[in-house]
This record gives sequence, C-alpha cells and structure tokens, in this order.
Amino acid sequence: MDKVSDVSIPKILLDKADEIAKALQPYNSQLSVMFRQCFLNTIQTTVKQLPDNSYFVITGDIPAMWLRDSTAQIRPYIAFASQDRQLDSIITGIIDKQLDCTLIDCYANAFNYEPKGFAYRDRTWEHPMVWERKYEVDSLCNVIELMYSYYKETGNTRIFTQKSLLCMKNIYNLFRLEQNHKNSNYTFVRESASVPYDTLSNNGFGNMIGYTGLTWSGFRPSDDACTYNYLIPSNMMAVVALKHAKEILIYVYKDNDLANDFEKLADEIQNGIEVFGIIHHEKYKEIYAYEVDGLGNHLLMDDANSPSLLSAPYFGYCSINDPIYQNTRRFILSHDNPYYYTGKYASGIGSPHTPQGYIWHIALIMQALTSNSENEIKMCLEMILATDADTGFMHESFSPNNPKDYTRSWFAWANTLFAELILKLYNQHFFKL
Repeated sequence: MDKVSDVSIPKILLDKADEIAKALQPYNSQLSVMFRQCFLNTIQTTVKQLPDNSYFVITGDIPAMWLRDSTAQIRPYIAFASQDRQLDSIITGIIDKQLDCTLIDCYANAFNYEPKGFAYRDRTWEHPMVWERKYEVDSLCNVIELMYSYYKETGNTRIFTQKSLLCMKNIYNLFRLEQNHKNSNYTFVRESASVPYDTLSNNGFGNMIGYTGLTWSGFRPSDDACTYNYLIPSNMMAVVALKHAKEILIYVYKDNDLANDFEKLADEIQNGIEVFGIIHHEKYKEIYAYEVDGLGNHLLMDDANSPSLLSAPYFGYCSINDPIYQNTRRFILSHDNPYYYTGKYASGIGSPHTPQGYIWHIALIMQALTSNSENEIKMCLEMILATDADTGFMHESFSPNNPKDYTRSWFAWANTLFAELILKLYNQHFFKL
C-alpha cells in the first residue's frame, strides 16, 4: 500500500516545519533537513479522511492503524491544534476513530481501513475490521492518553461524549478482568506463526501466573508475546492512564464515584509494581524488572519499543531523577541488558522483534528524551545522524556496523518521535551556535 494521505497539510505545521528547519540550518544542515522531513511525514503520508469525518492513520509500510502508533504519530501536532482549525479537526477525527476501534474490540491492537481488509490466520475471536488481535495493555492506555493530551493542551472538552465515556469504562473493566487472567476468555494462536513470539503458549492462554494486582498483557508494544505476562512498563503506563482518566471523570463528567474506581485500580497496579516489579540486583541494586509472573520469576531486559522501562519518565510514570529509574537506566543501557548492542556507528537498545545486534532509532531517541545530560543528548543526536543511511528518515532498526542495512524504510512512529525530540530541544534552546 502506497502513501494514503489525502489531506492537505495544515498551514501551522508547514510554518512550524519551515521555522525550525531554518533555525537549525546554521547548527547542522543535515539535522535541519531531517527534522522537516520527519516532522511532516505522518501528515504527508499516513492520514486519510473517512466519510464520517474521522481519520485513519496507517503506520507507514503496513496499511493498518495501530492504536499505539497512531497516538505517537500525531503527538507532536497536538501542541499546535488550538492554532489551526484544520489540524484540530484532524486530531479530534483520529480520536474518534480510535474510540470506534476500541468499541469494536478492546483486545485488538491494530485495525483495518474497511471490513474487507487484511487479517492473519489467527485462532481467536475475529472481526472484519481487525487487522491483528494481539492484546497489548499499552494500546488501550494510548487511547486514553491521546484524549487527555488533547484536552490538557487545548482545554476543549467536546471529545468527551457518551462514546468516550463508554470506551473508558470498557478499558477499566478489561484491566480489572485481566488482573485475574484465569477469568478471561481471551486466547491467541497464530496458525501461520513462523516465529515463537507471534503466538501465546498454553494453547493461546499464556504461561501460568499468580495474582499480583497487576493487569495481564498478552503481548509487548513490539507485538511480541510476553514471556511472563505482567509486563511492567505497560502496567506503569496503565497507572498513568487510569489517573488521567480519573481527572477527566471528575472535571468533565462530574462522576466522582467512577473516578474513585479508576483511582483504586491504579493504586492496586502501582502496589503490584512496587511489590513484584522491583528486583534487587547485585550490581545495580533496586531495579525494575521488564516482566514478572507473580510466582517468583522475572525477566531483566528492556525492549526498544515504548512503553519501555527506559521511557517511564517520558510517559509520566516517574521523574528522570527517581533513584530506582536511574538504577534501571544504568542496567538497560549496558551489556547486562541482553538487547543492548554496540557497533562502529552506534550503541543502543534493540529488540527480539528484529535481527540480533540491530539497534532501534526509537530507542536512541528515547534515550535522549529521558536524559538531563547535554553530552548524552549530543551523543544520541550524533548516532542518529550517522545512521539514517543517507535517507533523511528514521528506520525501525539498523546494523550499528552498517547503517545501510536496516529494517522498514517507512516507519512513521520513529520519524514522528525524532521530530518530537527536536521540537523539545528547540523549545529548550538546546541548539546553540
């Protein structure tokens, strides 16, 4: 599927792209060009208006709409929504489409443009609008976070309808249900799975777990199956999203009772993180595990995809200076993390989703977004600029010894996240001559 965007680029985005690109030119001409291309990539290539005035957002080279990716792809645009009516309409139209998708199936992570779209041969409940039904806690968190971010930036409450209220209730009910996965009827088996991470063990039900107060997730943000199904970064994001939903329920819907329910669930998950998700490491002391099962098992690693342990301050779970986060950060940015790789041109976090030894641009960008060190940020920027393979765009992953060996030439999430980093640094007056 080729580029689908049929919307004209809102003037505010063109103006902002030109303004910042011009300002960056004396600092670094390559950075200037790359920012402009990446900043406009989502709106130029991936957004399509639907007959009901909602908007569908593809990930790039895959013609499906992921709840997580579509949120990330438009996140930097939200800051300008109140300055441009067209842009505001696009963002609210994407929110509306996400709500429709969620109401079709809360367990699905990606959706088709129309009912006759693509679907894998999976053994699970099927719907013609669903591209993929891998249950990922962060997908639902991102639906709430997009609404909340728009609300906080613009002050507009018109997106909060009975549809959005029902959506939030459904998310709450699912997170609550999946605290006891034994009570769930969700299973997932990919009949055509060529790799083990595409399907769940135990006939699609997942590995054995104990009760923790955490909420169960079948898959990671990478779309890879969890080893132990209490995925700590996604539970961290669930705490944040539930608290944001509580705020919406109090100030917009005036429903204090429901807000208290959301707060109680957030507290239970938070307690689960503190009791089961923090591991004593001989070298790094107290650190967060990536996954746990409530039976004494844990997995120490981090994945490039966000939410990750690295990204915890980015999505608002903790401060950058939090001691346990800093301990965890030292671990995951070292070779003690089995997915931390080094090479001639870069060092950073990869993923079991991509070839062994490959680093993700998203991870390098996230490292910079969660750093207070000017030197570390500069180092990350240098690695990013050195590994675009002369394309002016980000990729999914690349070989740190040969950046022209990469996966996914059109990966809108990575492009947008890079633009978000540059916007943040520009607003902080980072780029000094």
